[in-house]
Amino acid sequence: MSTGAAGPSGLGAPPADDPDGGPAPRAGAPARPAPAGHLADLRRLAIATLDANWEHDHTVPSRTLYPHQWSWDSAFIAIGLAHVRPDRAWRELRTLFAAQWADGRVPHIVFNPALRVGSYFPGPEFWGSATAEGAPPAATSGIVQPPVHAQAAWLVHRRAPSEASARALRWLYPRLVAQQHYLTGRRDVGGAGLAAIVHPWESGLDNSPAWDAPMAAVPADAAVMRAYRRHDTAHADAAHRPTDLDYARYVAIVASYRDRRYTDQALAGWHPFLVECPLFNAALGAAEHALARIAAVVGADPGPHRDRAARITEALVRRLYDPVTGTFHPRDLRTDRLVPARTVLGLMPLILPDLPGRQVRAVLTEACSVRFGLAPRMPRPLPTHDRSAPDFEPLRYWRGPSWMNTNWLLWRGLRAHHRPDLAAGLRESMLALVATGGCHEYFHPDTAAGLGSAAFSWTASLLLDTLAEG
Repeated sequence: MSTGAAGPSGLGAPPADDPDGGPAPRAGAPARPAPAGHLADLRRLAIATLDANWEHDHTVPSRTLYPHQWSWDSAFIAIGLAHVRPDRAWRELRTLFAAQWADGRVPHIVFNPALRVGSYFPGPEFWGSATAEGAPPAATSGIVQPPVHAQAAWLVHRRAPSEASARALRWLYPRLVAQQHYLTGRRDVGGAGLAAIVHPWESGLDNSPAWDAPMAAVPADAAVMRAYRRHDTAHADAAHRPTDLDYARYVAIVASYRDRRYTDQALAGWHPFLVECPLFNAALGAAEHALARIAAVVGADPGPHRDRAARITEALVRRLYDPVTGTFHPRDLRTDRLVPARTVLGLMPLILPDLPGRQVRAVLTEACSVRFGLAPRMPRPLPTHDRSAPDFEPLRYWRGPSWMNTNWLLWRGLRAHHRPDLAAGLRESMLALVATGGCHEYFHPDTAAGLGSAAFSWTASLLLDTLAEG
């Protein structure tokens, strides 16, 4: 979750010899299936969680920690809603894109005007989107999140294709294209074909160790936070959340961007945080594959999307893959160096169906190493950071705990790259997370105990998709 994709058919254009829309999987050792009654209980829990978090035209991630609408949360939520409440799935996406900015950016938060001022930090009064050119009438943040929305739209349509879903795609398609143009245009700060994130919150993995080095250069003092009241630590253990110093730097980065009214002009000359993120750009490439499939439904030309997808994958490999470590790393544009931390971000390019075989094999080796522990039989959940690293923290947010969305993305990537044995092991681990810890925001990477917010929407949603696609 950021304060502040898709199955194989949503990630490319594979043959139609698999009911999921992807290539037929080769034989592998399946993980032991859970009892049918147990799976039915999990499904009921997931549906109840999503129903409880529905807020008239969108789903809140959580009633306590996150009472507004979040961007990539809504994409993940729509994927699960497609299995049980398809009308709500489309409404989820339409509500989010109704708040799209004129330049194409999709804000990472759309604020609910019915909530009292000060009920969430940083709230609309802090972001001040109304002062920015091209901002929508609704109050929003000024930053974005990984563009997983095209994959979500395709998966929602594929779940139950109809004239109504085709109409929804026709409405969304130009807006999804505008989102891509914004990210591949104004955000190509490095000029090499990748989008730069301007805040750790844009990665979705807020306080990942991947951001420690770039964040260290951001001038801020923990005293900055005395002017504000954090709401997250009122609802979750402070030991599980980013530190006050991290938050002071988050505030400083937002202030830098906000004070220039969220302009992307000459970012390299003044903005304190600029990073090319593997997950963000893998999602950017996967979105083009999904848009090629959507284009075929709405009567547009899929060719340009396939061409852009190929260019993004090539740039991702060229810019962010390290042949020495055999994994992908963020590139800090301030220093033009790869960040050395080995995190789950490095595994995320597996969602790209056209990732070259050399990189697929290397990333699978990384995923199956002691750092992450992916296996056909997984004794422990998949962590978000290298288990062997000295800064591995099993309780603190993105610095070690297991999250359903990164697991789900990797699971989809494994299926797309013909590793049903590993996909089955990861799926059973995902089901075990919720069976042990409930629909929590994230989980202890050793015990699967629930951490963060309870009754978390994307955990419930992606659980539904995992159950349906098993």
